[in-house]
Amino acid sequence: MTIDGGRPRPMRIAMLGCGVVGTEVVRLLRTHADDLAARVGAPLEIAGIAVRDPDRVRGIAVDRALLTTDPGALVARDDIDIVIEVVGGIEPARSWLLAALQSGKSVVSANKALLATHGSLLHDAAAAAGVDLYYEAAVAGAIPLLRPLRESLAGDRIRRVLGIVNGTTNYILTRMDETGASFDDALAEAGALGYAEADPSADIDGFDAAAKAAIIAQLAFHTRVTIDDVYREGIRGVTAADIASARELGCTVKALVIAERAGDRPGISLRVHPAMIPRSHPLAGVREAFNAVFVEAEAAGQLMFYGRGAGGAPTASAVLGDVVAVARNRIAGRQGPGESAYAALPVLPMGPTVTSYHLQLDVTDKAGVLASVAGAFARHDVSIRSVRQDGRGDDASLVLVTHPAADAALSATVEDLRVLDGVRAVSGVVRVEGVES
Repeated sequence: MTIDGGRPRPMRIAMLGCGVVGTEVVRLLRTHADDLAARVGAPLEIAGIAVRDPDRVRGIAVDRALLTTDPGALVARDDIDIVIEVVGGIEPARSWLLAALQSGKSVVSANKALLATHGSLLHDAAAAAGVDLYYEAAVAGAIPLLRPLRESLAGDRIRRVLGIVNGTTNYILTRMDETGASFDDALAEAGALGYAEADPSADIDGFDAAAKAAIIAQLAFHTRVTIDDVYREGIRGVTAADIASARELGCTVKALVIAERAGDRPGISLRVHPAMIPRSHPLAGVREAFNAVFVEAEAAGQLMFYGRGAGGAPTASAVLGDVVAVARNRIAGRQGPGESAYAALPVLPMGPTVTSYHLQLDVTDKAGVLASVAGAFARHDVSIRSVRQDGRGDDASLVLVTHPAADAALSATVEDLRVLDGVRAVSGVVRVEGVES
């Protein structure tokens, strides 16, 4: 790929979106232009930027001649080599990227929702056209996670992935743990600092983490997974009392992604929910808006990936890492690793998944209540690891931690407890991970 004089032809880039992340991509392409050209073997040149509002003031000066409000026309141009998508959402991004791939353009995307919903469709289009689809920035920002799962660990067998992949929820739970703040107060603080959106439901209800969980599981277990396969539970129900109880157990509460192989049968379990973990666990020390992912593999053992999981500059760094990789592949006339779904493992429902619970019950302080509570656990074959009574009279409560059991049995036990004579309320239910049974 050369032009007159033997100089390498520039790799021409179309960018869809120029918000916080897109602006940083433009800035880095400019400031690191010489280094990037040396790494790729050809200059990287922005050929067009599709935006909704060309008159919007951006963090850097963007050449207005590059701006267009017609993404479809930009993607269809014959002179484009690589399409970067940082718009988000399902449609029209899906249609734009399909058109790009089908016309022989490589794609770099940060769109977790799209990839967790239609990733297989896009991978099929990329494979058919012999081009690349890369999306490191879709999960955990600048943390290099997806490429190690797809490439570095391709010769290993991953058993489990456990991670904190949403900075907003981690910030909220960190503040609740460190200051004793309520959920509402910690959420308000996160919003004031820009960590939480005006509508924070995607974060605090687990949708963002579930999309990332699906992408992680696809790569870790060579199985097609969508966001609909992920059991999802947000952090709205976590209370200051739950945080205090976790502290008494030597634990902290984190919003976790857990993807693991089933212990005794083919299949994987995939879930997103808050859980208590021991303070000795490496993930317990991940504070504020940072992300971390803990990978357990048969040969490599335990690996941890840590860093900033969001923000314009970190995410743009991941985008440009992918751009360099796909540009090199185009110059060499090759295609990088695509989707690997050979294992086709079933995604198991939450019911058979083995987990543990921490429960707090508001109870009547009278003889026989503990026995009736224990009976509810026994009826569902759930073993109690520890029990403690706090307070007396109207303030009496029982705090229980179970041994691991099927989640369906634990859920059924909780429902029985809610209607049990002597139990005024089940005031707290949080899963427990990583505690010795």
